Amino acid sequence: MKITIERSALLSSLGHVQSVVERRNTIPILSNVRLDADSGGKIKLTATDMDLAVVDTVLAKVEQQGGVTAPAHMLYDIARKLPDGAEVRISTKGSSEKLTLESGRFSMSLSCLPIEDFPVMAEGDLPYNFSATAKDIKRLFLKTRFAISQEETRHYLNGIYLHSSKADKVALRAVATDGHRLACIDANPPKNSEDIPGIIVPRKVVGEVLKLLEETDSEVQISLSETKVRFSIGSVTLTSKLIDGSFPDYARVIPAGNNEVLSVDRKALSKAVDLVSTVSTEKSRAIKLGLRNSKIIISAVGPDAGSAEEVVDAKFSGDDFDIGFNARYVLDIADQIEGGSIEFVLADSASPTLVRDPEDESAVFVIMPMRV
Repeated sequence: MKITIERSALLSSLGHVQSVVERRNTIPILSNVRLDADSGGKIKLTATDMDLAVVDTVLAKVEQQGGVTAPAHMLYDIARKLPDGAEVRISTKGSSEKLTLESGRFSMSLSCLPIEDFPVMAEGDLPYNFSATAKDIKRLFLKTRFAISQEETRHYLNGIYLHSSKADKVALRAVATDGHRLACIDANPPKNSEDIPGIIVPRKVVGEVLKLLEETDSEVQISLSETKVRFSIGSVTLTSKLIDGSFPDYARVIPAGNNEVLSVDRKALSKAVDLVSTVSTEKSRAIKLGLRNSKIIISAVGPDAGSAEEVVDAKFSGDDFDIGFNARYVLDIADQIEGGSIEFVLADSASPTLVRDPEDESAVFVIMPMRV
């Protein structure tokens, strides 16, 4: 194999695929990226962790076709450190066990692993296909991923539940929950998305898709079955296994009978919660909201640090009462609210609280209270 490629093109393409590669691998070949050069002047770069595979295609001058695998993170670091505008020459000889990389006066030799050992991820049949805007997918994933569970015990909560909802109206819906808070976001249903099965997209895939969407506003092609999903974004194709299991009936968690509405300035609330929670213990981050007619008294007690309190102006429609929350959960949800104010719809101090964005009816959040 012998190719010449611009440093910026190589760096961009490696940036798309190398983040899939884990820093520590028990299987050496999974630390490598596969490069395949064809006669059409294109190089295909592939990286995988056996559950997720990312393929990017980039233009290059191909003098000799061939393929090779090379350490992904090292190749990326080299490309990153080369000067802007540099041309990079990559070549192999014979059995492809050594890769030579040259740019200007710089040259290096990298040990490679046999290309035959590189695993190929079988896609199988993906019968459901639709296109969505980058804006919609970005919004669905960004506004829900904070609620993805970090606990491996309930693996079916380790991702975002993407499905077609037919509740009030047909929508493409993303839901995530960790049992303490829940995020539910709707988008207009893309054509051909109404009949897709509900799928649980793994946390790592959500992160990789969001990275790719930072660079584009183009359409996202989504193909899926009940076991795999493929996102095609520009020149990049990302294919992943789905989380096996049934997502819980989240609709039962969203309270329908809450009627006490608290309306407060989002920035003022976030600032006060962040400040007051500094004294609470790191693990629980417990804060108490004292709900009054025209204000909230936000307080926290730390076993060692003492106590803190701040008063924030608010509108509350119910009788005075106190409720406790994990400060981190309140801040995470407040970060998803785009309007100037945030609404908490409450029942009592022990029941789930509904959180709404007054300027976005398609976003619903639920937060469980805690004893303080």
